[in-house]
Amino acid sequence: MLANFLEKSKPINFIVYLGLFFCFFLITVFTDFFTGSFTWPQTLENLLFLFLFLIVFFFYNFIVSKNKLTFDHSYAFFIFTLTTILFISKLLELKALLMLIIYFLFLRKIYSLRSSKQVIQKLFDSGFWLGILFLLEPFTLVFLVLIYASNLLRKKVSIHTLLTPIIGFISPLIIYFAYLFWNDATEEIHHLFYFKSINNLLIYAEDNTIWLFGTIVLLTICSIFLKSPKAFSVNNSFKKSWILLIINVIIAIVFALIITNKNGSEIVYLLVPSSIIIANGFEVIEKTLVKNILAGLLLIGTIITFFLS
Repeated sequence: MLANFLEKSKPINFIVYLGLFFCFFLITVFTDFFTGSFTWPQTLENLLFLFLFLIVFFFYNFIVSKNKLTFDHSYAFFIFTLTTILFISKLLELKALLMLIIYFLFLRKIYSLRSSKQVIQKLFDSGFWLGILFLLEPFTLVFLVLIYASNLLRKKVSIHTLLTPIIGFISPLIIYFAYLFWNDATEEIHHLFYFKSINNLLIYAEDNTIWLFGTIVLLTICSIFLKSPKAFSVNNSFKKSWILLIINVIIAIVFALIITNKNGSEIVYLLVPSSIIIANGFEVIEKTLVKNILAGLLLIGTIITFFLS
């Protein structure tokens, strides 16, 4: 029965998923209330966070549907909603949510390169959004690989397409430098290019985040093996998007491991391509019973993990 519901992509599906997320969001907020840290300014802040989360879900659905990264179902949105629920507490920070939205704006341009329209503008925009991400977190520079991977896969390589992302990337840096120069604080620009030593890679074990991280990676790998034979058997636009999704996963994993200030929110960067890949894994499964069991386990596992963490 659950699988039949997930096979549809009607508005009611997304309303149900958002309603599910809203319930867990309220539980997180009211937990703060009962621990004595609830205030009216905090209430307004939580409303802002909820609004930003809605923007995140909007962009996620737009990227998946607009670029045809899955068939006409809602598995991807369902999986992304469940995994995001597990990271609500780690995302209740303005910088983390703003960075995630900028990341979506970046990915939106990357995956839209499947179309041959306005290629130069899309490449400039992708570099520009990455430049802003770099200002907020220098280690996001690793996602520059994704721009050129998309460029190469779509066979849009030329001197213009190679230079445009760089121009877009340095544009916000120039604006930032001008701001620092005006305020006589140009030494701040050096901190962006000073990459500190990587923290202990097992820091996620402190709050069991490492188990979530490992589970997501494992499900993603299994789905890649399930879907890849079918995806690679046909030379179409989805084949290139599939390769790009895999590259996106690899880069997101590298980013989560090398980032200096780990708090768990950086794993959400992995959830975007992983949820899409896992959803494609569901597509390959033919038996409805198996889909029901797997979807049910994901839902139950999310609820149990949320309350035990």
